[in-house]
Amino acid sequence: MTPEIWVCHLGVVDYREALDLQERLRGARQEDELPDLLLTLEHPPVYTRGRRSVPGELPMGDEWYLARGIEIVDTDRGGKVTYHGPGQLVGYPIVRVDDVVAYVRTLEGALIAALAEEGVTARARPHGGHRFTGVWVGERKIASIGVHLSRGVSTHGFAVNVENDLEPFSWIVPCGLDGVQMTSLIAETGRSAGGMKCFRRRAQYQVAQALGRRQRLVSRERLETQALVA
Repeated sequence: MTPEIWVCHLGVVDYREALDLQERLRGARQEDELPDLLLTLEHPPVYTRGRRSVPGELPMGDEWYLARGIEIVDTDRGGKVTYHGPGQLVGYPIVRVDDVVAYVRTLEGALIAALAEEGVTARARPHGGHRFTGVWVGERKIASIGVHLSRGVSTHGFAVNVENDLEPFSWIVPCGLDGVQMTSLIAETGRSAGGMKCFRRRAQYQVAQALGRRQRLVSRERLETQALVA
């Protein structure tokens, strides 16, 4: 029997709230009180700084960004600064991981497969080093990946630009790559917005398949109740 991965779509969730939820669910997963999980969601506008972030990645200064309604949060994930906002698909797998590099490559491959189903030819760039982690369409970056491992269980994950506003990326040094061009699913296909639900289902399926898991869709209430009971 193929082991399950519980998949829960949360809708639009504040970044700090999502961090808290991940930490609680990670604790339950570490104790084997929950199976592997995949949370999918969107965030209100926020810049997040990873463990490799350095001064200068937010060149306008914190107040400038806050005045435009974009929160800034420091995190324990890998990678550097990135942007999250409505219309971007965020995925947080909370799963057991033995080899973090292989795990990141697995996520890249799953997202490449999901994009291929949308008619977008994408690729990973493993030979470019950790700065080029993520998924690319030509020289344009369409998905970012940053993870954190604690006692063998992952948090954080991936973010795919589907139909989000790309301008906030131009106000920072995204992923520490000065001058990098970001792109999105609708920018590459010329489609109008409205395809998030379809792409989310494709991504959920491909991530589950790549991890060797069978999807089981669950509600947030089920997750919260199970974690509390555990």
